Amino acid sequence: MRGFGDLEAVIMDCLWSRDGETTVREVFEELRRRREIAYTTVLSTMDNLHRKDWLARKREGKAFLYWPTCTREQYSARLMRNALETGGQPDLVLSHFLEQMSEKERAALRRLASEETAG
Repeated sequence: MRGFGDLEAVIMDCLWSRDGETTVREVFEELRRRREIAYTTVLSTMDNLHRKDWLARKREGKAFLYWPTCTREQYSARLMRNALETGGQPDLVLSHFLEQMSEKERAALRRLASEETAG
């Protein structure tokens, strides 16, 4: 599993920040305020994200309404899972990951792990 390309990441961030379904035009208008971009570029990128199953869509009149198929956190977890599977020895990958975590993050991980074993 690859991460998103630059524009894909910007578009997914825009969609994750919204509540519910949105059109290409709405995403385009939001992005246009921050950068120079063509409508067709946004359209083709969102279509690509749909074909990759990162976005779902339904027709609404002449346009499509789009929404993410997973949350930002679910996507991040998939990336972490992929890194664990492809990053070499899983125990060493985890060890290096834990070294980079703050004490607050490690405490949250311990809490989650104890909830998993208890439940």
